[in-house]
Amino acid sequence: MPKMKSHSGAAKRFKRNASGGFKCGASHRRHILTKKSTKRKRQLRKAATLHQSDVRMTARMLPYS
Repeated sequence: MPKMKSHSGAAKRFKRNASGGFKCGASHRRHILTKKSTKRKRQLRKAATLHQSDVRMTARMLPYS
């Protein structure tokens, strides 16, 4: 049987962590940054954890992660 392909868009956005979840970049950090506080922008630098309800779908898109 041939190898399964990873979803290339998901592969660029998500990395699996040791506990089996996925880490991803925080949203709302691309533009319109002037109205956002410095504290808010600083906290958006950290990697976010994907919500538990989305983990199963993401795991299907990344079979070898």
